[in-house]
Amino acid sequence: MTAPSSTAFSTCDFCDVHKGDDSGTFRVLPPVFQSYGGVAAFAGAVATVKCFEDNTLVKAAVDSPGLGRVLVVDGGGSLRRALVGGNLAAAAVRNGWAGLVVDGCVRDVAELHAAAVGIRALGLMPLPTEKRNEGQRDVAVQIQGVWVRPGDWLYADADGIVVSNRSLLV
Repeated sequence: MTAPSSTAFSTCDFCDVHKGDDSGTFRVLPPVFQSYGGVAAFAGAVATVKCFEDNTLVKAAVDSPGLGRVLVVDGGGSLRRALVGGNLAAAAVRNGWAGLVVDGCVRDVAELHAAAVGIRALGLMPLPTEKRNEGQRDVAVQIQGVWVRPGDWLYADADGIVVSNRSLLV
């Protein structure tokens, strides 16, 4: 279920191979995500959280075993609250998550850069979320118009982020 962390990959190479794929099994996220984590390239099977300005389920996810997976957080693109900060990044490292992709904001940028985990997000916002215990976990989410489902595979490097319904590494 996990991608070997030492396996090199290139999202550009994946796109070259799959550029004619119109089946929806291979998708490319729009180039709106910035890199904030201490790991520049990361990959793994996808787990998802859908929430809006409430990171209760994000915390629960990173506090659970990551098993080399990537947590994709559908924060509705909100730029008003940070869904991930230094404490959650440290928990993700401790629990074996390969990376986090947040369709929303993050905070504690110095702590994020120091964390040995990949983190992509739309931007920085110092305001934390409110805890309302709302959201959904392990559901199909739409990230910037692109469907991402639990069990998909996500690959992120300096050139971008791609998602496939199966592992692209042999």
